[in-house]
Amino acid sequence: MIKKVNLVIILLLVLLSCNQEKNPQSKEDEFVSELLGKMTLSEKIGQLNQHTSRWEMTGPAPKNNNSQDQLEQIKNGEVGAMLNVTGADATLNAQKLAVENSRLGIPMIFGYDVIHGYQTMFPIPLAEASSWDPEIVKLSAQVAAKEASAAGLQWTFAPMMDVGRDARWGRVMEGCGEDPYLASVLSVARIKGFQGTDLSANNTIAACAKHFAGYGFSESGRDYNTVDIGSYTLHNIVLPPFKAVAEAGVSTFMNSFNIINGTPSTANPYLQRNLLKNKWNFKGFVVSDWGSIEEISNHGAAENLKEAGLLAIKAGSDMDMESNAYSKYLNELVDEGKVDEKLIDDAVKRILKIKYKLGLFNDPYQYSNIEREKKEIYSKENRDASRNVARHSMVLLKNKAQLLPLSKQIKSIALIGPLADSKDIPLGSWRAKAIKNSAVSLLEGIQSAVSAKTKINYSKGCNLTIGDRNFLQELSYEQNDKSGFQDAIKAAQNSEVVIMALGEDCWQSGEGRSQTDIRLKGQQLDLFNAVKKVNKNIVVVLMNGRPLAIPEIAENADAVLETWFGGSEAGNAIADVLFGDYNPSGKLTMSFPRNVGQCPIYYNHMNTGRPTSTNNVFWSHYTDAPNTPLYPFGYGLSYTTFVYGEASINSGEIKKDETIEIKISLANTGKYEGEEVVQLYIQDPKATYARPVKELKQFKKIKLKPDENIMVSFTLKPEDLGYYSPEGEFLIESGEYHIYVGGNSQEVRQVSFTLID
Repeated sequence: MIKKVNLVIILLLVLLSCNQEKNPQSKEDEFVSELLGKMTLSEKIGQLNQHTSRWEMTGPAPKNNNSQDQLEQIKNGEVGAMLNVTGADATLNAQKLAVENSRLGIPMIFGYDVIHGYQTMFPIPLAEASSWDPEIVKLSAQVAAKEASAAGLQWTFAPMMDVGRDARWGRVMEGCGEDPYLASVLSVARIKGFQGTDLSANNTIAACAKHFAGYGFSESGRDYNTVDIGSYTLHNIVLPPFKAVAEAGVSTFMNSFNIINGTPSTANPYLQRNLLKNKWNFKGFVVSDWGSIEEISNHGAAENLKEAGLLAIKAGSDMDMESNAYSKYLNELVDEGKVDEKLIDDAVKRILKIKYKLGLFNDPYQYSNIEREKKEIYSKENRDASRNVARHSMVLLKNKAQLLPLSKQIKSIALIGPLADSKDIPLGSWRAKAIKNSAVSLLEGIQSAVSAKTKINYSKGCNLTIGDRNFLQELSYEQNDKSGFQDAIKAAQNSEVVIMALGEDCWQSGEGRSQTDIRLKGQQLDLFNAVKKVNKNIVVVLMNGRPLAIPEIAENADAVLETWFGGSEAGNAIADVLFGDYNPSGKLTMSFPRNVGQCPIYYNHMNTGRPTSTNNVFWSHYTDAPNTPLYPFGYGLSYTTFVYGEASINSGEIKKDETIEIKISLANTGKYEGEEVVQLYIQDPKATYARPVKELKQFKKIKLKPDENIMVSFTLKPEDLGYYSPEGEFLIESGEYHIYVGGNSQEVRQVSFTLID
């Protein structure tokens, strides 16, 4: 009898435990369903609208119509989310308008473009990707979330995971580069950094996967331009990062400005309903990009704003950012029977669930804490993190005769260039609430690093841009003024080594900043050539937001260090690398072209029908330049030297239910401790559909001391060999495969095996 009683108790405890595990989800569903049942159609539609702030929320609304209309909409519960409302005080006041005045008191979500930091700026995302280190990328997002949430924000429009192959496109600075696998790994890391393990914690924010989909393939690299790619490229190159973050639990998606197969992404039911919400089972909500619903008619796919709103809601766009299509016409479209209210209910449920997960229904004001804002934002801890991330993001492109690292006891340094003393350009584009001119300049970083006896001969040499550098305006470049050359030449003549800070103004890259010429602008190259004549020991420090065409610099500089736009602590981080406090370990995630005529250029291209010369001119090549990039994907040097042994594989034949183990020895043969990113690529030389010459499948970052060696191993599963057909069917095919392992996409060791049924 006692045994039976114990058995019953055990069963009850098991059932209770199971019920408790399901309870949080059931509570969420129950709460959202009950709230939805209380809402009028107008209140539901209100949740689908996101508007930018029309006035400073720390004060009363001006008497103009726009501000007064927005004030009434918020009070009536007709705004589900806002953007560009920042600061604990402003978000608190705005939230009170919604919660304390609307009938149901539903809180708003406050979103902002927190791309690479809130006020403490981290390196631009393309730079962080060059670390090939998910933990570094995650750290950057964690700090950004901590600061942004302290300023009252709960949502960031990041990360951007558009694969970018064309350096002309200004928005490559926001992404992870040209490879879908690397973009997948690092985007997941960034989302984990933003969202943490508990979205209701007041130091995390909801992330947004953008832009869905194909935006990075804008023709000729021109922003907002037409995208015309095949479904094969869509499934194998564009979509994998988005699928990865959907599986990792990203809260929201943002659709893109472009068309796919003739349909604007914002009105594309295949992308948003069939693929994202059904096949991938995404439970969050989809927000339009700024005005992209209205732009459906600009594409020629809708007659007017009303029809654009109809197409967008039916396609699966849940929230309308700044088009006013839903607020103006959804009610009418329901009355006309053109929109089923169930579609609206589904969108509202998705938005309310994210608000629930953020803890807004428990405490709508928990993010708006003025004391926490003062403590968290731009703290020394955050700036130290920025410095650490910046060091990991730099890529050593050249180091002739081991010119670097420099001694801190060096007697004299000439620091030359239009970017050398800038405290603003290192902050980069998409700088959120960064304080203008708050970055540590390269000059300041070097001054802090070297001996008090070291003489620093600084000369600007030339200007890069002229006039107003307002980020909303086009830049004008200084083309003729060489009046500073003589001072720069004199500084070089009187110094042991020259450090030249060259590159871009930060407003040359970013949204709306595509360029046909990605060489050094202004007088920079002429300045370099003039200095080179009087001092051959030149270290070029590049600051830029995209790969540049710099063949002259690559050939004639003794050392080239790619530092990108490094953020708030850029100058200190660069000095850490220049003087050996940190051994550079970054690798390129975008190929550097020899000239703009090669763009787009990327490592994972197809072989073509005529890949090599047959002793005549009729093969796939240029007649005035090699096919190869100046610096390939995955490339990056160290102050030490790494030597790879031969690669080996556990078997020459593998069945489809087995794994493949690849090993390669790696030795540090130099005199510095360093990190090497060991990269593994595959090639399927004969498949149903033509496959790329190489595809990155795994990588490992290995730290070795001098004279240390290690056997690096990789394990591949058969699904790692698979790919998608043009119809989106995942295929794993038998046959021969090549494995390439090495320190970049060109210098590799090869082994092969056969996959059998």
